[in-house]
Amino acid sequence: MSYRDYRPLAVMVTLGIASIAAVPARADVTLPAFFSNGVVLQRDRPVPVWGTADPGESVTVTFDEKSETTVAGQDGSWKVALKPHAAAEALTLTIAGKNTVTLQNVAVGEVWFCSGQSNMGFQVGQSRNAAAEIASAADPGLHLFTVARNPIDKPQKDVKGSWSASSPESVRTFSAVAYFFGRELRQKLRVPVGLIHSSWGGTSAEAWTSASALSAKPELKTLITDWDKRIATYSEEDSRKQYDTVTLPQWQERVTKAQAEGKPAPARPAAPVAPAISPNRPANLFNGMVNPVIPYAIKGVIWYQGESNAGRAEQYRTLFPTLIRDWRERWGQGDLPFLWVQLANYRAVQTAPVENDGWPLLREAQQMTLSLPHTGMATAIDLADAENPGDIHPKNKQDVGKRLALVALAKEYRQNVVSSGPVFDKMTVKNSKVRLTFKHTDGGLKPHGEKLQGFAIRGTDGVWRWADAVIDGSAVVVSHPSVAIPVTVRYGWASNPIGNLYNGAGLPALPFRTGKPSLP
Repeated sequence: MSYRDYRPLAVMVTLGIASIAAVPARADVTLPAFFSNGVVLQRDRPVPVWGTADPGESVTVTFDEKSETTVAGQDGSWKVALKPHAAAEALTLTIAGKNTVTLQNVAVGEVWFCSGQSNMGFQVGQSRNAAAEIASAADPGLHLFTVARNPIDKPQKDVKGSWSASSPESVRTFSAVAYFFGRELRQKLRVPVGLIHSSWGGTSAEAWTSASALSAKPELKTLITDWDKRIATYSEEDSRKQYDTVTLPQWQERVTKAQAEGKPAPARPAAPVAPAISPNRPANLFNGMVNPVIPYAIKGVIWYQGESNAGRAEQYRTLFPTLIRDWRERWGQGDLPFLWVQLANYRAVQTAPVENDGWPLLREAQQMTLSLPHTGMATAIDLADAENPGDIHPKNKQDVGKRLALVALAKEYRQNVVSSGPVFDKMTVKNSKVRLTFKHTDGGLKPHGEKLQGFAIRGTDGVWRWADAVIDGSAVVVSHPSVAIPVTVRYGWASNPIGNLYNGAGLPALPFRTGKPSLP
């Protein structure tokens, strides 16, 4: 067939396009990406549903034979609130305006927002016993959604992503901590569970906090101004030149050396990124990966982050609670449950009685944040890989997820489960011995191993020494022959401590130091 044979069709198509252009544009009713097939709505509370349409357009949202109607505003935005609904599955949600959108396989259950850095992003396919976990992952009642990465300097209204039921195909690249947490909730609550995963490896907490919340704190506002200066002085040309002439040649030298030694080659360094769109710029990840989800109805948040702030533990004492309050205010839930993982053990195993690096201090800052209501912490101080303690990404995410679930079940679902290991309570000194009492000693204090380890003691001479430690009921008595007048005790105070104190439920004691705030 020649070109002449196509000419009538081409003319008709052209005329058709012209005719369409002559008709005023009409905006279909649209919804954010997470309102799609397979969506999970939070049970037993009003559920906001929102989107866009033509200004002044009437929009009706129907769910389980109940309808809510509203009118789109001048900017085209609309929102309704569905009435609270009990847990359910296989329902339909319909949004009707000038067009109709129908969502299938809608469930009602428990929805958790799962965020943080690389240990939250760590995939099921990378975890311990990955093949077996993936093979057994089929569960139509567990729904997964991953928010696409989007560092941006202005708050966004939508994300990229879609819901999928848990299956060997979908779970492989999903967050392991989130998956194992959700799986545990499914087993205990017997209701649908929805997990919205939004994380980015190597990112700091300020990137996940809104600019207005950071600016409201003088000690945090400098985080923004420092980045503004970096942006103002950034040269893409100079940055690229540094990468090509210095960074890549140095990397190539390391590759050559690794190959000669029969070791794995280091990964190629990432190309330079303009600071304005860096995932570590304050508020960038909040803008692109948290704000668009708000005010989606959720039960709570699980959080695994802190490694990138470990050198700034004192600042984290303000920054982390600021992030939590910020999210709660924006979600409109002052009591929004917020649970997190205390940093796992990392680097070489402890040899000195006390190691004052950033990791124990960051763990302390995390524990201090428990002063906020409706918060909880799962301790991972014993979950690093023994054969590779220098790996910042422990593969045992099963126990991390389970311990987070225990906290949720105890605090938010009021189930009778033990959710915490021993927590230091009080210190008393009699003669040359220190008596340390603990909370959360369920089942009694127990050492993992024959002898209790990990306690250090300091006397008036200021020298730290390993302490002799013995369990006495719900207390631990520590002493040292050379310390006549004990002043301070620390436990598990290192990046990778040797502490082995547990309770009868098999949960480890939280690291602590006396003389500083230590919260229940």
